[in-house]
Amino acid sequence: MELGYLAAGLGAGIVSLGAGLGIGMIGKAAMEGTARQPEAANDIRTSMLISAAFIEGVALFGQVICIVLALA
Repeated sequence: MELGYLAAGLGAGIVSLGAGLGIGMIGKAAMEGTARQPEAANDIRTSMLISAAFIEGVALFGQVICIVLALA
């Protein structure tokens, strides 16, 4: 049972790491796009926020799965 808690903790950490890296890459691309084409800043920002929300949703789903597996 202790290994289940360890696996859930490692899984949650990997999910958080992946979400952080993904959102960081989105932010980097948005900044570069805005620097290259400032007139498209609003469209880039909108796309960035939608993409970040999807990544956060997947990360939350992964966190919930890890918690459920730890309790099972």
